Amino acid sequence: MHTTVQNLISIEKKVKTNSINPNDFKLPKIIAVSKTFQLDKILPLIEYGHKDFGENKVQEAIDKWSLTKEKNPNIQLHMIGKLQTNKVKFAVKLFDYIHTVDSEKLAKKIAKEQEKINKKIKIFIQVNIGDEDQKSGVSKQKLSNLVSYCNEVKLDVVGLMCIPPINRDPDVYFNEMKLLNKTYNFYQLSMGMSADFQIACKYNSTYLRIGSSIFGDRY
Repeated sequence: MHTTVQNLISIEKKVKTNSINPNDFKLPKIIAVSKTFQLDKILPLIEYGHKDFGENKVQEAIDKWSLTKEKNPNIQLHMIGKLQTNKVKFAVKLFDYIHTVDSEKLAKKIAKEQEKINKKIKIFIQVNIGDEDQKSGVSKQKLSNLVSYCNEVKLDVVGLMCIPPINRDPDVYFNEMKLLNKTYNFYQLSMGMSADFQIACKYNSTYLRIGSSIFGDRY
C-alpha cells in the first residue's frame, strides 16, 4: 500500500475518533491538498477511492487535473488558494468548489463566468477570523454584506472557511466560526489543516484541508 494511502487511512481514523458523532455517516470530508505534488503521489489515493482534492494555483491545477478529472468524473476539486479575478474563468471550468471568496469583486466575476458556461460552483466565503493584516478573508464586520451580495448575484454559498492564527489556541476561532456558520444557516464549514484538524472536528467542520500529513513535506 502506498504511503499516501496509509497516511490517509490513519487520518480517517483520527477524524472518526475526534468527531462529535463518530458513528454518523456525515463525518467531515478530507480534502487531500495536493498542491506542488505530482500525479505519482496522487494516483494511489484516486485508486483507493478518495474523491476530494485541493489546489491553490489555477495553472498548476489545469496542468495536473484536466485529463485526470475527465478520466475520474467523481473527483471533486477544491480551489483553496487566493483566486485572482483574471484566473476566475479558468477556475470555474475546472473546480467544483471555491473556498476563498472574500470580496464582492471576486463574487461578481465568479457569478458572471459560471453563468456563461451554465455551471454552479459551490462557494465558501473566507473569513479573516483572527483579524490578521497579512491574511486574506473578509472581516467579521463586513461578512453580512458579502453574504447578502453573494445571494444577490445568485452564488451557491454553502458555508464559511477560515485559517486561524498560528501559535494561538484554535479552539477559540473554530468555535467562533461554528457560531457564525450557524447564524447564516450554512450547512458546510471549511476549517482544519494538518496541525489542527482533530480540533476542527469538534466544532462541526465538514471539510478538512490536509496536505503535509498525507503527502509529506513540500520541497
